[in-house]
Amino acid sequence: MTNEYLSSDFHYKKYSLEQLDNWVNDALNCEDLTPQDIYDTVIKCVDESVEYHKKYLDKSIELLSLLKGNRSVNFDENVSEATKEDWEDFWNESESSEKETKETFEDVWKKMDEIEPLTPPTK
Repeated sequence: MTNEYLSSDFHYKKYSLEQLDNWVNDALNCEDLTPQDIYDTVIKCVDESVEYHKKYLDKSIELLSLLKGNRSVNFDENVSEATKEDWEDFWNESESSEKETKETFEDVWKKMDEIEPLTPPTK
């Protein structure tokens, strides 16, 4: 990176913060605006930014999932909203699922082995 690039980046940061400072002062000095109006507007602005970026994040995640061979993806659930109990259920369910899968595999193997030996005879 050149010093010129770092310098222009710094100026933009300074400019953005100065604009925010001007906006806050303007909003505070406007007689028709209440603190709640200012608060609601800031919240709305941040919410819109989150939704905008989330839309493209979800789209990118879904494409990446498809590229890796997964056929369907459900991103309607927001992991950050999971409770402690949800996480415990998830991890406990995973352990029991693995155990059930292993048991099911072993049962199938035994049945198949009875029909036609899959395991070489031991001497």
